[in-house]
Amino acid sequence: MVSFDLPLLRMGLYGAFAVFSFLLFVFTAARLNYTLTLSKGDSLNGGRKFYDPVVAELLFTSLISMPWAGFMIFSIHKRYENRYISKFRDEMIMLAFIWIFWMVGTAYATSIWAADIASCQNFNACRVLSALLAFAWLGWLALTALFGICLLFTIANHAFLEPLHGRWDPRQTVYA
Repeated sequence: MVSFDLPLLRMGLYGAFAVFSFLLFVFTAARLNYTLTLSKGDSLNGGRKFYDPVVAELLFTSLISMPWAGFMIFSIHKRYENRYISKFRDEMIMLAFIWIFWMVGTAYATSIWAADIASCQNFNACRVLSALLAFAWLGWLALTALFGICLLFTIANHAFLEPLHGRWDPRQTVYA
């Protein structure tokens, strides 16, 4: 039987999720900058400044995801137990909350731009949108994998109320 180190796997997935969240933040900021500083001669929207609400939603999503991923990597690595977020149940609730934001933003952005992106790759704005969609889906995929692994682990080990770092010792748990 092959065994693996669950905390290491979770930290790796959270690391990938943090990177994808950061890259999504960069591309949403680039898209907002472009649409809010259009020149008069730009063919997009007749040169009138605007912003896409889904870009603002994805920006918010990336901004809440980066600190969460950092907190979770720290908590798992250092076996840190916070008074308010310390159990697998708490992690699952937060992952579900963030997952909804990622799913809604990514799916809506894809429904708006996916059909037109392939035909306009010679424009920088389209390449930014392509990268934005790619990292939105990669982040959602990493988040879904994290949620699935945590759910399977907690069900298999009856660990919903155990410390979220996954390496618990009842005698050392502070907030049990």
